[in-house]
Amino acid sequence: MMLAMFLTAPLLSGCIAKTVVNVASAPLRVAGKAADLATTSQSEADENRGRAMRHRDEKLRKLQKTYKRARADCDKGQSAACADATRINGQITKIQAR
Repeated sequence: MMLAMFLTAPLLSGCIAKTVVNVASAPLRVAGKAADLATTSQSEADENRGRAMRHRDEKLRKLQKTYKRARADCDKGQSAACADATRINGQITKIQAR
């Protein structure tokens, strides 16, 4: 049994060395991966900016549609619609200022 261990020990030394290297370099790989996840590439930043612009434009379209309906109701004499139109117009102005 002891003889078998001595004979196979040189064969296992490569495996052990490789394992030691993997264990030693693991923190560096993890830190590198964390840095990649923490930073935003230019293309990712562009995608995020485009997504935000599309979201803003969609919100403006919905508010403008609602504002148009409220103004039409206000013009028909509905005072609550006039207050809604004023409130919605303020929201539109606030979004456009950004």
